[in-house]
Amino acid sequence: MYLSELILDFVEHLEVERGRASVTASNYNHYLERLIEFAGDIEVEKITSEVLRKYRLWLNRYQNDNGEHLSLITQSYHLIALRGFLTYLVKRDIPSLSPEKVELPKVNRKQVTFLTHDEVMRLIDAVPDDGSPQNLRDHAIIELLFSSGLRVSELVNLNRDHINTTRREFTVRGKGQKDRPIFISARAARVIDEYVSQRTDSLPALFLNYSRNNSTDSSGNFRRLSARSIQRLIEKYTRLAGITKHVTPHTMRHSYATDLLMNGADIRSVQSMLGHSDISTTQVYTHVTDQHLKDVYEKFHSED
Repeated sequence: MYLSELILDFVEHLEVERGRASVTASNYNHYLERLIEFAGDIEVEKITSEVLRKYRLWLNRYQNDNGEHLSLITQSYHLIALRGFLTYLVKRDIPSLSPEKVELPKVNRKQVTFLTHDEVMRLIDAVPDDGSPQNLRDHAIIELLFSSGLRVSELVNLNRDHINTTRREFTVRGKGQKDRPIFISARAARVIDEYVSQRTDSLPALFLNYSRNNSTDSSGNFRRLSARSIQRLIEKYTRLAGITKHVTPHTMRHSYATDLLMNGADIRSVQSMLGHSDISTTQVYTHVTDQHLKDVYEKFHSED
């Protein structure tokens, strides 16, 4: 059986049987098509350790039309896709290379950028307190991001009936179609209620786009705020707050996780609250908190 046929089967399997998002399936398809670009549409039983070795070398030397090389992490994504594909072949009893033969390169993770609690308060204080719908919305978004650890993709998909500000908890469906509980602070709940209470529309989206240029569709309804709009919103208030760090909506998620760990939360609980399937993803935050622990030691236990 040939690569092209089985890659199509695998991608459909990811989307239909594994419940992966269509964009994830599309990414896997893109990475695996690179294998065909390298080796041709060969029979999968001809994928050997030697083919894998040469493919890794080819990825390392690959250049796009602009002469740019693939980063080490992008090369890893190609190999992760290949390993998943080979695992799928094993489950279907189709002879090919063992997925265990695909070792991933060690990738140095970038230092996590996060805001201190004081910086988050400065970000919130940068939002004008004039009671306007847009500024109430912006205040609610910043409070919710820091309070909940939501991904921006999860936040923009929230509807009004998804969130329970009385119980201050609700459920979201994150990566891999996995549900997880979200908890929010009393302050975040209060600000969200204040924003929602002044709305006169009956639209389901929790956060609306009030831009004059693109706020309405053909029926005259306000549109759901996009992830890019939230990115611009965070950038705007970062500048107004005089914060020099590069801050994104995901920085708020980093800040949420770091704040939990610095205040004594165990890493397994933080893993669950972030929705990480692998504890190693959460452990990136320990590099931040290790320095915090050292500072505590120096302050309370060091000897001259």
